[in-house]
Amino acid sequence: MNLRSVCLLSLALLAPAAGAAELLVGNKSGDSVWRLSTEDGRKRGEFAVGPAPHEIAVSSDGALALVSNYGGATPGRTLSVLDLRAGKLLRVIDLGEHGRPHGLRFLPGDRRAVATTEASGRLVLVDIAAGKVEDAIALGPGRGHMVALSADGRTAYVTKIDAGTLSRVDLEARRKSGERAAGAGAEGVAVHPRSGEVWVSNREAGTVTVHDPDTLEIRATIPSPGFPIRVTFTPDGRHALVTNARAATLGVIDAAARRSLHAIALAKPGVEYRETLLGRAALPIGVTADPARPRVYVAISGGDEIAVIDTTRWTVAERWASGREPDALGIVAR
Repeated sequence: MNLRSVCLLSLALLAPAAGAAELLVGNKSGDSVWRLSTEDGRKRGEFAVGPAPHEIAVSSDGALALVSNYGGATPGRTLSVLDLRAGKLLRVIDLGEHGRPHGLRFLPGDRRAVATTEASGRLVLVDIAAGKVEDAIALGPGRGHMVALSADGRTAYVTKIDAGTLSRVDLEARRKSGERAAGAGAEGVAVHPRSGEVWVSNREAGTVTVHDPDTLEIRATIPSPGFPIRVTFTPDGRHALVTNARAATLGVIDAAARRSLHAIALAKPGVEYRETLLGRAALPIGVTADPARPRVYVAISGGDEIAVIDTTRWTVAERWASGREPDALGIVAR
Protein backbone atom coordinates (compact mmCIF):
# COMPACT_ATOMS: atom_id res chain seq x y z
CA MET A 1 0.00 0.00 0.00
CA ASN A 2 1.47 3.37 -1.00
CA LEU A 3 1.57 6.53 1.14
CA ARG A 4 -1.41 8.11 -0.62
CA SER A 5 -3.53 5.02 0.07
CA VAL A 6 -2.54 5.08 3.74
CA CYS A 7 -3.51 8.76 4.04
CA LEU A 8 -6.87 8.18 2.36
CA LEU A 9 -7.58 5.22 4.63
CA SER A 10 -6.74 7.31 7.70
CA LEU A 11 -9.12 10.07 6.58
CA ALA A 12 -11.85 7.51 5.96
CA LEU A 13 -11.46 6.12 9.45
CA LEU A 14 -11.73 9.61 10.95
CA ALA A 15 -14.62 10.74 8.75
CA PRO A 16 -18.05 10.40 10.36
CA ALA A 17 -20.21 7.57 9.09
CA ALA A 18 -23.27 8.50 7.06
CA GLY A 19 -26.05 9.52 9.42
CA ALA A 20 -23.68 9.74 12.42
CA ALA A 21 -23.71 12.85 14.58
CA GLU A 22 -20.76 14.51 16.27
CA LEU A 23 -20.15 16.52 19.38
CA LEU A 24 -17.76 19.45 18.94
CA VAL A 25 -15.79 20.34 22.07
CA GLY A 26 -13.87 23.60 22.42
CA ASN A 27 -10.83 23.12 24.66
CA LYS A 28 -9.84 26.52 26.05
CA SER A 29 -6.36 25.62 27.27
CA GLY A 30 -5.72 23.34 24.31
CA ASP A 31 -6.54 25.95 21.63
CA SER A 32 -8.41 23.19 19.84
CA VAL A 33 -11.81 21.79 18.89
CA TRP A 34 -12.28 18.04 19.17
CA ARG A 35 -14.77 15.98 17.18
CA LEU A 36 -16.35 13.21 19.25
CA SER A 37 -18.70 10.53 17.97
CA THR A 38 -22.06 10.73 19.71
CA GLU A 39 -22.23 6.95 19.44
CA ASP A 40 -19.50 6.27 21.98
CA GLY A 41 -17.47 9.44 22.58
CA ARG A 42 -14.59 8.25 20.42
CA LYS A 43 -12.37 11.05 19.11
CA ARG A 44 -12.79 11.34 15.36
CA GLY A 45 -10.67 14.38 14.66
CA GLU A 46 -9.28 17.68 15.89
CA PHE A 47 -8.99 21.27 14.66
CA ALA A 48 -6.30 23.70 15.78
CA VAL A 49 -7.96 27.08 16.36
CA GLY A 50 -7.00 30.44 17.87
CA PRO A 51 -6.13 31.15 21.51
CA ALA A 52 -8.67 30.15 24.17
CA PRO A 53 -11.73 29.17 22.12
CA HIS A 54 -14.79 30.10 24.16
CA GLU A 55 -17.90 29.44 22.06
CA ILE A 56 -18.92 27.32 19.04
CA ALA A 57 -21.78 27.80 16.58
CA VAL A 58 -22.76 25.18 13.99
CA SER A 59 -24.48 26.04 10.70
CA SER A 60 -27.97 24.66 10.14
CA ASP A 61 -26.75 22.29 7.40
CA GLY A 62 -23.88 20.96 9.52
CA ALA A 63 -21.28 22.11 6.99
CA LEU A 64 -19.51 24.82 9.00
CA ALA A 65 -18.66 25.70 12.56
CA LEU A 66 -17.59 29.08 13.93
CA VAL A 67 -15.28 29.39 16.92
CA SER A 68 -14.68 32.55 18.95
CA ASN A 69 -10.99 32.90 19.83
CA TYR A 70 -11.23 34.92 23.04
CA GLY A 71 -7.53 34.99 23.87
CA GLY A 72 -5.66 34.98 27.16
CA ALA A 73 -3.34 37.72 28.47
CA THR A 74 -3.43 39.13 24.94
CA PRO A 75 -7.00 39.64 23.70
CA GLY A 76 -8.06 37.42 20.82
CA ARG A 77 -9.47 39.15 17.74
CA THR A 78 -10.46 36.33 15.42
CA LEU A 79 -13.12 33.78 14.53
CA SER A 80 -12.10 30.38 13.14
CA VAL A 81 -14.29 28.97 10.36
CA LEU A 82 -14.20 25.16 10.28
CA ASP A 83 -15.16 23.09 7.26
CA LEU A 84 -16.75 20.09 8.96
CA ARG A 85 -17.16 18.04 5.79
CA ALA A 86 -13.59 18.44 4.58
CA GLY A 87 -12.25 18.32 8.14
CA LYS A 88 -10.09 21.44 7.83
CA LEU A 89 -9.76 25.04 8.92
CA LEU A 90 -11.43 27.00 6.12
CA ARG A 91 -10.44 30.53 7.09
CA VAL A 92 -9.68 32.87 9.99
CA ILE A 93 -11.71 36.07 10.19
CA ASP A 94 -9.86 39.06 11.65
CA LEU A 95 -12.22 41.26 13.64
CA GLY A 96 -9.78 44.17 13.76
CA GLU A 97 -10.51 46.53 16.65
CA HIS A 98 -13.20 44.22 18.01
CA GLY A 99 -11.34 42.08 20.52
CA ARG A 100 -12.41 39.38 22.98
CA PRO A 101 -15.08 37.70 20.81
CA HIS A 102 -17.33 35.47 22.86
CA GLY A 103 -20.97 34.57 22.20
CA LEU A 104 -21.87 33.89 18.57
CA ARG A 105 -24.68 32.60 16.38
CA PHE A 106 -25.24 31.88 12.70
CA LEU A 107 -27.99 33.96 11.11
CA PRO A 108 -30.63 32.25 8.92
CA GLY A 109 -29.06 31.15 5.65
CA ASP A 110 -25.69 30.50 7.33
CA ARG A 111 -23.94 33.21 5.27
CA ARG A 112 -23.59 35.66 8.14
CA ALA A 113 -23.17 35.51 11.89
CA VAL A 114 -23.27 37.73 14.96
CA ALA A 115 -20.70 37.76 17.76
CA THR A 116 -20.26 39.72 20.97
CA THR A 117 -16.90 41.45 21.36
CA GLU A 118 -16.20 42.39 24.96
CA ALA A 119 -13.20 44.62 24.24
CA SER A 120 -15.16 46.96 21.96
CA GLY A 121 -18.60 46.61 23.53
CA ARG A 122 -20.19 45.64 20.24
CA LEU A 123 -22.32 43.00 18.58
CA VAL A 124 -20.51 42.49 15.29
CA LEU A 125 -22.23 41.32 12.13
CA VAL A 126 -19.85 39.11 10.15
CA ASP A 127 -19.93 38.11 6.48
CA ILE A 128 -18.53 34.58 6.67
CA ALA A 129 -17.78 34.02 2.99
CA ALA A 130 -16.08 37.40 2.59
CA GLY A 131 -14.30 36.96 5.92
CA LYS A 132 -14.95 40.46 7.21
CA VAL A 133 -16.93 42.53 9.69
CA GLU A 134 -19.98 44.00 7.97
CA ASP A 135 -21.20 46.15 10.85
CA ALA A 136 -20.70 46.68 14.58
CA ILE A 137 -23.68 47.54 16.79
CA ALA A 138 -22.96 49.42 20.02
CA LEU A 139 -24.24 47.68 23.15
CA GLY A 140 -23.24 50.23 25.77
CA PRO A 141 -21.41 49.54 29.04
CA GLY A 142 -21.77 46.32 31.03
CA ARG A 143 -19.76 43.68 29.07
CA GLY A 144 -22.02 41.99 26.51
CA HIS A 145 -21.15 38.31 26.81
CA MET A 146 -23.57 35.74 25.36
CA VAL A 147 -26.07 36.07 22.52
CA ALA A 148 -29.22 34.25 21.39
CA LEU A 149 -31.52 34.81 18.42
CA SER A 150 -35.24 34.93 17.82
CA ALA A 151 -36.57 32.15 15.57
CA ASP A 152 -36.71 34.46 12.54
CA GLY A 153 -33.19 35.76 13.14
CA ARG A 154 -34.29 39.39 13.18
CA THR A 155 -33.65 39.97 16.88
CA ALA A 156 -30.60 39.25 19.01
CA TYR A 157 -30.62 39.06 22.80
CA VAL A 158 -27.38 39.84 24.65
CA THR A 159 -26.59 39.35 28.33
CA LYS A 160 -24.32 41.75 30.19
CA ILE A 161 -22.43 40.24 33.11
CA ASP A 162 -21.31 43.45 34.80
CA ALA A 163 -24.61 45.27 34.35
CA GLY A 164 -26.82 42.28 35.14
CA THR A 165 -29.07 43.08 32.19
CA LEU A 166 -30.59 41.67 29.02
CA SER A 167 -30.40 43.73 25.80
CA ARG A 168 -32.58 43.45 22.71
CA VAL A 169 -30.91 44.22 19.35
CA ASP A 170 -32.86 44.89 16.15
CA LEU A 171 -30.66 43.29 13.49
CA GLU A 172 -32.59 44.82 10.59
CA ALA A 173 -32.30 48.36 11.94
CA ARG A 174 -28.87 47.47 13.36
CA ARG A 175 -29.36 49.13 16.72
CA LYS A 176 -30.02 48.21 20.33
CA SER A 177 -33.74 48.62 20.91
CA GLY A 178 -34.02 47.93 24.61
CA GLU A 179 -32.34 46.83 27.85
CA ARG A 180 -33.83 45.60 31.12
CA ALA A 181 -32.56 44.21 34.40
CA ALA A 182 -32.25 40.41 34.61
CA GLY A 183 -30.16 39.55 37.67
CA ALA A 184 -26.67 40.03 39.07
CA GLY A 185 -24.09 38.43 36.78
CA ALA A 186 -26.47 37.81 33.85
CA GLU A 187 -24.58 35.43 31.57
CA GLY A 188 -26.29 32.49 29.86
CA VAL A 189 -29.15 33.17 27.46
CA ALA A 190 -31.49 31.03 25.34
CA VAL A 191 -34.74 31.54 23.44
CA HIS A 192 -37.47 28.99 24.09
CA PRO A 193 -38.09 27.10 20.83
CA ARG A 194 -41.88 27.38 21.06
CA SER A 195 -42.85 30.43 23.11
CA GLY A 196 -39.98 32.68 22.08
CA GLU A 197 -39.46 33.70 25.71
CA VAL A 198 -35.90 34.61 26.61
CA TRP A 199 -34.33 32.74 29.51
CA VAL A 200 -31.28 34.15 31.32
CA SER A 201 -29.02 32.51 33.91
CA ASN A 202 -27.84 35.03 36.51
CA ARG A 203 -24.72 33.61 38.09
CA GLU A 204 -24.29 35.99 41.05
CA ALA A 205 -28.00 36.08 41.84
CA GLY A 206 -28.38 32.29 41.66
CA THR A 207 -31.49 32.59 39.51
CA VAL A 208 -32.90 32.02 36.05
CA THR A 209 -35.18 34.77 34.77
CA VAL A 210 -37.81 34.39 32.04
CA HIS A 211 -38.33 37.48 29.88
CA ASP A 212 -40.96 38.72 27.47
CA PRO A 213 -39.22 38.73 24.05
CA ASP A 214 -40.62 42.16 23.09
CA THR A 215 -40.57 44.20 26.29
CA LEU A 216 -37.85 42.19 28.13
CA GLU A 217 -39.97 42.39 31.29
CA ILE A 218 -39.43 39.51 33.72
CA ARG A 219 -42.30 37.01 33.67
CA ALA A 220 -40.81 34.57 36.17
CA THR A 221 -37.78 34.09 38.42
CA ILE A 222 -36.64 30.55 39.19
CA PRO A 223 -34.03 29.72 41.86
CA SER A 224 -30.90 28.02 40.51
CA PRO A 225 -28.32 28.02 43.29
CA GLY A 226 -24.61 27.53 42.73
CA PHE A 227 -23.53 30.06 40.06
CA PRO A 228 -25.77 29.29 37.06
CA ILE A 229 -23.58 29.97 34.05
CA ARG A 230 -25.33 28.55 30.96
CA VAL A 231 -28.91 27.77 29.97
CA THR A 232 -30.32 25.86 27.00
CA PHE A 233 -33.38 23.76 26.15
CA THR A 234 -34.13 20.19 25.18
CA PRO A 235 -35.26 20.02 21.52
CA ASP A 236 -38.93 19.62 22.48
CA GLY A 237 -38.76 22.68 24.73
CA ARG A 238 -40.06 20.77 27.76
CA HIS A 239 -36.97 21.28 29.89
CA ALA A 240 -34.52 24.09 30.49
CA LEU A 241 -31.01 22.89 31.31
CA VAL A 242 -28.77 25.01 33.53
CA THR A 243 -25.14 24.40 34.47
CA ASN A 244 -24.52 25.54 38.03
CA ALA A 245 -20.76 25.97 37.97
CA ARG A 246 -19.95 26.34 41.67
CA ALA A 247 -22.43 23.70 42.80
CA ALA A 248 -21.25 21.33 40.03
CA THR A 249 -24.81 20.40 39.13
CA LEU A 250 -27.02 20.34 36.08
CA GLY A 251 -30.32 21.96 36.91
CA VAL A 252 -33.36 20.60 35.07
CA ILE A 253 -36.36 22.94 34.98
CA ASP A 254 -39.91 22.21 33.83
CA ALA A 255 -40.20 25.03 31.29
CA ALA A 256 -44.02 25.19 31.32
CA ALA A 257 -44.44 25.00 35.11
CA ARG A 258 -41.27 27.05 35.67
CA ARG A 259 -40.11 24.92 38.55
CA SER A 260 -36.94 22.95 39.23
CA LEU A 261 -37.17 19.19 38.81
CA HIS A 262 -33.62 17.90 39.32
CA ALA A 263 -30.15 19.00 40.36
CA ILE A 264 -27.87 16.32 38.92
CA ALA A 265 -24.49 16.00 40.67
CA LEU A 266 -21.73 16.15 38.07
CA ALA A 267 -18.56 15.87 40.17
CA LYS A 268 -17.11 12.41 40.71
CA PRO A 269 -16.83 11.55 44.42
CA GLY A 270 -13.28 11.48 45.73
CA VAL A 271 -11.78 13.14 42.65
CA GLU A 272 -9.49 16.13 43.17
CA TYR A 273 -10.11 18.47 40.28
CA ARG A 274 -7.53 20.94 39.04
CA GLU A 275 -7.46 24.64 39.83
CA THR A 276 -10.08 26.65 37.93
CA LEU A 277 -11.52 30.16 38.07
CA LEU A 278 -13.68 28.93 40.96
CA GLY A 279 -10.90 27.08 42.79
CA ARG A 280 -10.33 23.33 42.61
CA ALA A 281 -13.63 22.31 41.11
CA ALA A 282 -15.37 20.25 38.47
CA LEU A 283 -16.66 23.51 36.94
CA PRO A 284 -19.38 22.45 34.47
CA ILE A 285 -19.87 25.11 31.79
CA GLY A 286 -21.08 24.25 28.28
CA VAL A 287 -24.25 22.20 27.88
CA THR A 288 -26.15 20.96 24.83
CA ALA A 289 -28.93 18.46 24.19
CA ASP A 290 -28.71 15.73 21.56
CA PRO A 291 -31.53 16.20 19.01
CA ALA A 292 -31.60 12.52 18.05
CA ARG A 293 -31.31 10.60 21.31
CA PRO A 294 -32.21 11.07 24.99
CA ARG A 295 -28.90 12.60 26.03
CA VAL A 296 -27.46 15.86 27.30
CA TYR A 297 -23.75 16.66 27.17
CA VAL A 298 -22.00 18.83 29.78
CA ALA A 299 -18.41 20.10 29.58
CA ILE A 300 -16.61 19.45 32.88
CA SER A 301 -13.93 22.10 32.57
CA GLY A 302 -11.99 21.18 35.70
CA GLY A 303 -11.85 17.49 34.79
CA ASP A 304 -11.15 17.51 31.03
CA GLU A 305 -14.20 15.42 30.28
CA ILE A 306 -17.76 15.42 29.00
CA ALA A 307 -20.52 14.17 31.30
CA VAL A 308 -23.21 12.33 29.31
CA ILE A 309 -26.65 12.61 30.93
CA ASP A 310 -29.35 10.01 30.28
CA THR A 311 -32.55 12.06 30.11
CA THR A 312 -34.82 9.04 30.65
CA ARG A 313 -33.42 8.76 34.19
CA TRP A 314 -31.68 12.14 34.54
CA THR A 315 -28.45 10.52 35.69
CA VAL A 316 -24.83 10.59 34.52
CA ALA A 317 -24.51 7.59 32.20
CA GLU A 318 -21.00 8.02 30.79
CA ARG A 319 -17.94 10.22 30.89
CA TRP A 320 -15.92 10.94 27.75
CA ALA A 321 -12.38 12.32 27.60
CA SER A 322 -11.88 15.79 26.14
CA GLY A 323 -8.95 18.12 25.58
CA ARG A 324 -7.63 20.57 28.16
CA GLU A 325 -10.34 22.72 29.82
CA PRO A 326 -13.45 21.99 27.73
CA ASP A 327 -16.03 24.75 27.61
CA ALA A 328 -18.03 25.32 24.43
CA LEU A 329 -20.07 22.49 22.90
CA GLY A 330 -21.80 22.09 19.55
CA ILE A 331 -23.85 19.33 17.93
CA VAL A 332 -23.35 18.41 14.27
CA ALA A 333 -26.43 16.52 13.13
CA ARG A 334 -26.16 14.25 10.09
